[in-house]
Amino acid sequence: MTVLNDTDVYEKPAHNQQTYQKKLNSGTLTVTASRGIASLETLFDIAERRNPKRAFLFVSKVLGRHIPVKPSIMRSVYQQLAGRFPAHLPGPALYIGMAETAVGLAAGVFQETKHKVNEPVFLTSTRHPVDGDLLCEFKENHSHATDHLIYWPAEARLRQRVSNARTLVLIDDEATTGNTFLNLLDALRGAGLEHIEQIVTVTLTDWSGKSVVKRSPLPVSEVSLIEGSWQWEADISAPVPVMPQVNVTARGKINIIGQQSGGRLGLDEIQCDIGAAINIRAGENVLVLGSGEFVWQPFLLAERLEQEGASVVFGSTTRSPISCGHAIQSVMAFTDNYGLGIPNFLYNVAHQTFDRILLCLETPKMSVDPALMAQLARLSPVVEIVGYD
Repeated sequence: MTVLNDTDVYEKPAHNQQTYQKKLNSGTLTVTASRGIASLETLFDIAERRNPKRAFLFVSKVLGRHIPVKPSIMRSVYQQLAGRFPAHLPGPALYIGMAETAVGLAAGVFQETKHKVNEPVFLTSTRHPVDGDLLCEFKENHSHATDHLIYWPAEARLRQRVSNARTLVLIDDEATTGNTFLNLLDALRGAGLEHIEQIVTVTLTDWSGKSVVKRSPLPVSEVSLIEGSWQWEADISAPVPVMPQVNVTARGKINIIGQQSGGRLGLDEIQCDIGAAINIRAGENVLVLGSGEFVWQPFLLAERLEQEGASVVFGSTTRSPISCGHAIQSVMAFTDNYGLGIPNFLYNVAHQTFDRILLCLETPKMSVDPALMAQLARLSPVVEIVGYD
């Protein structure tokens, strides 16, 4: 467990131009916002990746992944994005969220916008093969885990919506180059989705310079809270970071026992199916944790507990390797719960304390690394595992 105090702050914008510069060990990143409905410092900070392909990482303050966030703030973000969503899109509308970071964001956007389209269907990409029919594969070239899988929905009626989709909604936490969206579009069209007429990209922050609009063969509408540009000046004298072995897309030794209600096998209705028996005290300080791609059901649980009067923040474990410092104040390291034997991490939790921690899993309780449980036990007198029997 690593904890670091960090004093970096955002520069204040002048003359309504929001510009932010961050010096990292490997270089300097400059971000300039050209349009937005939020200030830079409320949406993200910067961290340093342990990844030789891209040295910097936009760390969202509203996503509930690397920085724990109140569920009500996350819900507000879903609603803000929904308010910017285009009208009169042709249906069926296929929504796809990007694993692992944006699967929860995507489900939230889907829930807030599906009433605006005809025949909506929600899918997420995954790095965990499941029992189903593979629709396509695509690459996220800069990522710590490059290979994504997308499956056909399990239900025939939802599969039909995917086959006939006329609108494609692609959702990620941020866009830097637009390459991942374009790779996915190519893969879907190559898999036989020939009826797509319109694309909508949804991100919290879009730094791609309208790359998807310029390069897509189909019309594109962009939805984001902030858009702008970035410039990276590498320090050629900096050592090249060594990335842990997390580039794995495979079925682990431990089975997923959840109900696949997060989007891997398609859905159009959303409801919480874990933690029904959990009750809280008013004002109880609670941390709810998702695990890897399993974040949507844990978020719905966290949202319910907050609405019932608890002081709740939501975060998640991840395989994304990030250095301690800047946006990352503390790091926990442990092994994944899918039996893949890869490093997992929990950021910005170890320097805090809670009355209660709820760790949510789609794998059996015995799959948790004891090293994670020991670290969580230092932060709270009550650590519970929530999941499926």
